[in-house]
Amino acid sequence: MKVIAIVGPTAVGKTSLSIELAKRFNGEIISGDSMQVYRGLDIGTAKVTSEEMEGIPHYLIDVRNDDESYSAADFQIAARQAIQEITEKGKLPIVVGGTGLYIQSLLWDYKLGSEGEVEDDSLRKKYEAFAEKNGNQALWEKLRTTDPLAAEKIHYNNRKKMIRALEVFQLTGHSILEPKEQPKKLYDSFLIGLNTERTVLYQRINQRVDLMVQQGLLEEAEKLAKTPNVQAAQGIGYKELFPYFSGNSSLAEALEEVKLHSRRYAKRQLTWFRNRMSVQWYDLVQHPEEILEIESAVAKWLKNK
Repeated sequence: MKVIAIVGPTAVGKTSLSIELAKRFNGEIISGDSMQVYRGLDIGTAKVTSEEMEGIPHYLIDVRNDDESYSAADFQIAARQAIQEITEKGKLPIVVGGTGLYIQSLLWDYKLGSEGEVEDDSLRKKYEAFAEKNGNQALWEKLRTTDPLAAEKIHYNNRKKMIRALEVFQLTGHSILEPKEQPKKLYDSFLIGLNTERTVLYQRINQRVDLMVQQGLLEEAEKLAKTPNVQAAQGIGYKELFPYFSGNSSLAEALEEVKLHSRRYAKRQLTWFRNRMSVQWYDLVQHPEEILEIESAVAKWLKNK
């Protein structure tokens, strides 16, 4: 089965490109974003609007309530089903998003969820006791020295994930994010990466945050602030605003945090895709004419059986 994946950092035009390619090549779109699965979180996740969809069917958007959890394993199962459905209709599946682990676990045969997991209750309890005594920051530092790959992706407030990562590394000798054996590729996939110059990218991210505020970001964040421990509340663009609602920071300070964390996340996204996938990169922000190159490359790939 043939699958297109459009990847890259936030604010580089992945959504608009996906719509154009879907129209051009009879495609349907699967969201590969870990936050767009949540109903009601539209602005802070830069979710595609019904108008922007231009009639193109989209999958894995608005499939969870904001108090429910969602994992890479959940995505992997649902997205593979969507690829099957789209292909059986004679259409081209187009996966678009910036969550690297989701895209990678979909296109390659990664074992996620309960299958093949290793567990050790005594190890887990040891790390839980360490965290209770020394705090999350000390636990994160331990993770950083043990498994820097996992530490880069796991926030120090997420104690459960840190403990799980330490447990897996001690039992297997490998990062929880990097299986021992390189998994096989499941699809004939064509990876398109979008990026632009860093100064331009950061400016676009800052402008996007300001626009989100005008569109109603604060209302979305204030609702989540009432349940700050749910998974959705940990999303960038939301959690940074909680101190503002509790009176511990000004709105300007909170928004600066949103912009800072968004820029840092964009940098991490680029690092992931550059290091882990063979991606053809384009800059449609400064060179919109490159869409012709993309369409030509896709057409050539589609002809190749």
